[in-house]
Amino acid sequence: MVDALGVAVVGFGWMGRVHTQAYARVRHHYPHLPLRPELVAVAEEVPGRAEEAAERFGFASATRDWREVAADPRVHAVSITAPNFLHREIAVAMAGAGKHIWIEKPVGLTARDARAVADAVAGAGVQGSVGFNYRNAPAVEAARDLIAAGEIGAVTHVRIRLFSDYAAHPEGALTWRFERERGGSGVLGDLASHGADLARFLLGEIASLTADTAVFLPERARPTGATAGHSRAAGGEPGPVENEDYVSCLLRFASGARGVLEACRVSVGEQNNYGFEVHGTTGAVYWDFRRMNELGVSRGTAYQDQPVSTVYVGPGHGEFAAFQPGAANAMGYDDLKVVEAHRFLRSIAEGTPYGATLTDAVHSAAVLDAMTRSAERGVWVGPELPG
Repeated sequence: MVDALGVAVVGFGWMGRVHTQAYARVRHHYPHLPLRPELVAVAEEVPGRAEEAAERFGFASATRDWREVAADPRVHAVSITAPNFLHREIAVAMAGAGKHIWIEKPVGLTARDARAVADAVAGAGVQGSVGFNYRNAPAVEAARDLIAAGEIGAVTHVRIRLFSDYAAHPEGALTWRFERERGGSGVLGDLASHGADLARFLLGEIASLTADTAVFLPERARPTGATAGHSRAAGGEPGPVENEDYVSCLLRFASGARGVLEACRVSVGEQNNYGFEVHGTTGAVYWDFRRMNELGVSRGTAYQDQPVSTVYVGPGHGEFAAFQPGAANAMGYDDLKVVEAHRFLRSIAEGTPYGATLTDAVHSAAVLDAMTRSAERGVWVGPELPG
């Protein structure tokens, strides 16, 4: 017996579409999932966009007001893919209405926002999943297992990078993403949030850090109409960029390991250059998102001149078997969201969290807040979890 589960998507930009497609695909890859998501409602404030989404993807209803989704008894679970500054308000309301939530990172603009959402979900007794999709890559899960098994010895240091050029063009529109009040901490929330999650996922808690930030394109043109993604606005009225283009951060882990985390949204020549290198006392492991299904692994007893082998992930790694039958068959970005959808729906079916949780979101947000404090004060600080 498969139970239907009414789902809704709030915010229908690119990420809203990705969530919608994940719901449509999830039972193809996980046929034994006891829930069947049904697309009940879509909410998007840009005129016409929700109706277009409903027509294209088959949502039963469309609205410009997300509050109608909260009040809709047909909706049992909601994807929140709206702009960052709306995350806390929408998520708290949805949890209060008894809806399970799958929410994109960052969960609000601060760790206090993330904590408020986590508390609302816990208080309502619903499930909450968070869009830290890179941890879902089978190669990343394989790296975590390899590290935990001691196959590279005791971890000594890690470097995590997230470089992209999506905001590099000087004619990029001054959207909410570049405003402190609505976009929060800029590249910290957008990219470094993934880095903080990967650091903790792979190596455990971060004890302290010191960070430096910069704005390299201090002025952009305001858009004259509705925007989607990272559109351009040449000739519009100029305005200031209020949040960070770049962050570099030194990390000290509770284990004693050291780390470097660096992220930039204006790196000309870089497109989704995301990855990590983890070094241990007897080996190392490397991952590059652009070669998502491969790991570089060095292990043995040679120490010096020890070779690095390429490992192609396969059905024995993470969720790979749900997508491909043999090693070196490629998975892609959207597949990671199908994995997330499955873990979200499984959490609802079993009443037990699977995948990235709101606790993970609170920890990531606390690291971002610490980066901001450190950059302002020029000192080492520790992440502070809000009460």
